[in-house]
Amino acid sequence: MLIFLDVETTGLEVEDKICSIGLVAVEGDKVVAKYDLVNEGKKISSKASAINHITNEMLKNTSKVAECETYKFLQEYNNESTTLVAHNSKFDLKMLAKCGFNYKGQVIDTLRVTKHLIPECEGFALGFLRYELKLYREEKKELLGCGVKDTINPHNALSDAIVVKLLYEYLLEMVSKEEMCTLSTKSVLMQKLSFGKYAGQYIEEISIRDSSYLQWMLANILDLDEDLRYSINYFLQGRV
Repeated sequence: MLIFLDVETTGLEVEDKICSIGLVAVEGDKVVAKYDLVNEGKKISSKASAINHITNEMLKNTSKVAECETYKFLQEYNNESTTLVAHNSKFDLKMLAKCGFNYKGQVIDTLRVTKHLIPECEGFALGFLRYELKLYREEKKELLGCGVKDTINPHNALSDAIVVKLLYEYLLEMVSKEEMCTLSTKSVLMQKLSFGKYAGQYIEEISIRDSSYLQWMLANILDLDEDLRYSINYFLQGRV
């Protein structure tokens, strides 16, 4: 079984929790879509609400993650024959681990796979790739196949799970499922910085001209993307 997953959270701080969870499960010709709002006792920040459009009022009278139908389905198929597909899977699994979920199957991280296979992309956020790769062209068909009547709404957990499915199918035309599993475990050597005063410039060139800036990034940006951290270290060490 393939399970395409997304979670939304009350914020991005250490103490924040899941506030919604959505998935699309595929096994043969059978497709199941599930979505739940959940309440883990942590108020959602206004900043998070501005992104995912979930309010504290919406979370009233909702269950904890472990009690919702989406989580129960995920737990039912938590085995070695299931492959979980998510965009930035480590984040989703980290948030689920806070709820007691320890995944046992294979993982495909479409964020890392896309970085490996389409490094020339200007961005790798799911919303960007939705338009860059023209995934939106297949959305109506996909919604119908999943039995979902709503339209795609970015940062809605079920909508994002559906877009992850479309992205997976796009990448599947380039490599196999097994190759995606392998690529998901391999660090990506990124060539350019995507933010900061050197945004759009080559990391290798920056390592020659202003290595102290890169060293500052490593020391001070604690949530630095792990592939970017790997790439900065790679070029600072002279590709030893």
